[in-house]
Amino acid sequence: MADPNEALYRNSALPPHSRADDLLLRMTLAEKAGLLFHTIIIPEVNLKESPPGGFGLRSSSDSVTQQHLNHFNILGPVSSISSLVRWVNDVQTLAQNESRLGIPVTFSTDPRNHFTEHAGTSASAGTLSQWPETLGFAALRDADLVRKFADIARQEYCALGIRCALHPQIDLATEYRWARINATFGEDADLTADLVEAYIQGFQGEKFGTSSVTTMTKHFPGGGPQGNNGEDPHFAYGTDAEYPSGMFEYHLKPFERAIKAGVRQIMPYYSKPVGTVYEEVAFGFNKGIITDLLKNKLGFEGIICTDWGLITDGVIMGQTMPARAWGAESLTELQRAVKILEAGCDQFGGEGRPELIVEAVQKGLITEKRIDLSCHKLLVEKFELGLFDEQRFLDERHAENVVGRSDFREAGLDAQRRSCTLLVNNLDTLPLQLEGVSKRFYVEGLDKNLAQARGLTVVENAAEADIAILCLRAPFEDRDGGFEKLFHAGSLDFPLAEIQHHAKILQTVPTVIFNIYLDRPAVITHLVDQAAAIMINWGITQPALLDVLLGEVEASGAKVGPEGKLPLDLPRSMEAVKASPCDKPFSTKDPVFKFGDGLRYKA
Repeated sequence: MADPNEALYRNSALPPHSRADDLLLRMTLAEKAGLLFHTIIIPEVNLKESPPGGFGLRSSSDSVTQQHLNHFNILGPVSSISSLVRWVNDVQTLAQNESRLGIPVTFSTDPRNHFTEHAGTSASAGTLSQWPETLGFAALRDADLVRKFADIARQEYCALGIRCALHPQIDLATEYRWARINATFGEDADLTADLVEAYIQGFQGEKFGTSSVTTMTKHFPGGGPQGNNGEDPHFAYGTDAEYPSGMFEYHLKPFERAIKAGVRQIMPYYSKPVGTVYEEVAFGFNKGIITDLLKNKLGFEGIICTDWGLITDGVIMGQTMPARAWGAESLTELQRAVKILEAGCDQFGGEGRPELIVEAVQKGLITEKRIDLSCHKLLVEKFELGLFDEQRFLDERHAENVVGRSDFREAGLDAQRRSCTLLVNNLDTLPLQLEGVSKRFYVEGLDKNLAQARGLTVVENAAEADIAILCLRAPFEDRDGGFEKLFHAGSLDFPLAEIQHHAKILQTVPTVIFNIYLDRPAVITHLVDQAAAIMINWGITQPALLDVLLGEVEASGAKVGPEGKLPLDLPRSMEAVKASPCDKPFSTKDPVFKFGDGLRYKA
């Protein structure tokens, strides 16, 4: 029997909304303000020490007990399951024992089951199962596989105490120069809508509850139509979202499906709309976008969290970064916070400034009733996830048994292999035939020892080779700054020196195979007519790549081949890219390969 003197919010038999009502009545304004911030945390450091890493963060202890923060985005890869589990339990113990009301922490993460390691947008898989980038799922067009992936990632996240996914990213890749295409499902709105529904179902389950991971779908209303030559609005030279073809509604389609699928949280992007009916201010500040469109027209009732860093100037990885308050640069930090709340957002991403909210209420700039509306949503979410109850603390043995489980890893490897997209295969060059032939291989970008272990005779000099295998990455322009360098932006042309090198190999070696990792489209026109084979990968380990090149999985002997189809067009030239409207899909002139292209090995 429940203790009649116990606070109602501690009674797990009561419904989440009732518990949230009770807890909200007990909270001070400062505690409510802390609930509205979702900031970065770096694990596996002393809770009372400020962590390294160039993000200017306070210690976990100060954040939880002094600032009353309890939503944290875990940064960096998981290198040790047991260490992370113990750290998560330590932070939850701190929140339970040293904060007045014992409000548990919600831990979140950017995508971490893929390949890209990009501080601020993704983490490498580390000990988790590793799958192709989401472009690879789009290449396979298999909603059941996406649902399976999301369910596996959900199990791994839950075992590590991560209950909020700062993904999926369902922007459409209509501006090929944009640096964030690798985490999208390509440029087709209907395909993206089909896959995001499965993604949300896999993470959140049939019924949202104590075994779910809440998904924060982004970036509303679509970050794909980047003006400013496709530059990203993390930076002051990439602030504008433009719709020269009037395709604003097209970019909404995946979000409409996500809302119907029951998505719990949505994140607006940094961009500001240009040339539309909406105020030219970043989406997170934009009442027309957040309240009129997302809430009123589309009917979204969940949590809206801004992208990271809209209020405060800061330093990221040694690089000075102004607040991404595009169109609101002249506002003070206090005014920015108020405008975001007035726009209809519930939470400030990447910020730790609860004192601003306290000040805004005390000065009458925003009402406490308005704060309560957002706090109630956030508390209900914690109660529904079970964080106030048995889901708060983790079992280290369970985590060791779940995270990176062998069948999870094999499923990821299988998806990597299958998602490969074969565009050219002259004379059935692939799969490679090694039995009964004496071929010498020249390789670049491929581990020579691995190749030799799989039966390839590898030579050092291309002039001695019968077959060359060149593993390339999509080109990009180097940028200055520790953080800015991580964004692969700019021209899609390979540098002249690299083109000349490709030409030399093509002239020297009778049979040349190109395998290209695309994190965004690339201009590969110079390779198409001369290569014996061109295969695209969307994130693949080298052993799995060799499986595909040889047509057989080494461990089992099972036959394998590429099944992927392009999730976007590949442009013929940079001139075609520059001439195409940034908001319109499939709009470059005469693409060298088109959406849906992809060959199979002969049976």
